[in-house]
Amino acid sequence: MPMINRIAEFQDDMARWRRDIHAHPELGFEEKRTADVVARELESFGLEVHRGLARTGVVGVLKGSPGDGAIGLRADMDALPILEKNEFDHRSTSDGVMHACGHDGHTAMLLGAAKYLAETENFSGTVYFIFQPAEEGMGGAREMVADGLFEKFPVNGVYGLHNWPGLKIGEFAVRSGPMMAACDCFEITVIGEGAHGAMPHLGIDPMICAAEIVGGLQTIASRVTDPLDSAVVSVTMFHSGDAFNVIPGRVELGGTARCFKETIRQEIENGISRISEGIAQAHRCHIEYNYMRQFPATVNHEVETEYAAKAAARIAGEANVRRDVPPSMGSEDFSYMLEECPGSYIWMGNAGADLGCFLHNPNYDFNDDALGWGASYWATLVESLQPKEAQ
Repeated sequence: MPMINRIAEFQDDMARWRRDIHAHPELGFEEKRTADVVARELESFGLEVHRGLARTGVVGVLKGSPGDGAIGLRADMDALPILEKNEFDHRSTSDGVMHACGHDGHTAMLLGAAKYLAETENFSGTVYFIFQPAEEGMGGAREMVADGLFEKFPVNGVYGLHNWPGLKIGEFAVRSGPMMAACDCFEITVIGEGAHGAMPHLGIDPMICAAEIVGGLQTIASRVTDPLDSAVVSVTMFHSGDAFNVIPGRVELGGTARCFKETIRQEIENGISRISEGIAQAHRCHIEYNYMRQFPATVNHEVETEYAAKAAARIAGEANVRRDVPPSMGSEDFSYMLEECPGSYIWMGNAGADLGCFLHNPNYDFNDDALGWGASYWATLVESLQPKEAQ
């Protein structure tokens, strides 16, 4: 079956919601206006609305015909600290904040699914519409779980969706097992002894030491971890010095580490510490080291992934559902929900023939043509997993 006809009929409503949210972006845990919009629309559809989980989270509850099934559908609401470069009418009205990852579209699609399911009631059991704050590096999913999300709203499975500009409109991609990588950050301060730039022998140069650490950390992926296990260690910050003729006394490094397995995660953490300390000792420096675990890997459950793939195929056709997609080294805090409940996380096409610009780009804008596909996927997933019993 194609996109659901009734959902196509209110495509303009979803686009209006989406563009309004895009024009008023809010950072993590600050999504007060967005949460107000979501709650207002859910209430207008007749849903029971709960607010306050993870501060600005919203959960809409919709009951169908009698049944024991309960499913959770999650959308993220927050924006990014990026200055938007687009010039269209719905561009961001908040300088330095924009929806560069499509969470405005995710929110609008889940609202569209809620509207449709509330109208048709063609399902049994309960649907929980989970509108999550602070996905962008702040762990809003972790906070919702800690606030009792699944104790208050117990589900048989939880499902997430993210737009993917690398896929065309009407295409989906999903795989069981790892879908997104674990994300960690590290800070290394190299401490030496400052000196005149023309007399380096009178100090202990932390710059030379830090430069060797940057190179040494690349051996973790190339020489420490199994070549068949994906791993990335990227130094993304190197800060030091204020003058051309002064050797500074300290250098601050920072970066990110990505992988799919907990064993590799531990190898990376241990490797950064060991290599940094060893190089520092060789250069008579010492280091201060901090490794921060952010998000675990997003790992899809096999049975629930098959449910998700079949629902996508019902609206897009089997040929438009890619099951061989490689996982991404990007990260996603939906992983915390998948650690608590079985479920699956799917990518949905959001690009035209040129595939568009990718996520976290100041010129990005969610493609409104994708809204009906996402809402139809959500509705089909619910109706497939929790069918209404014949009367």
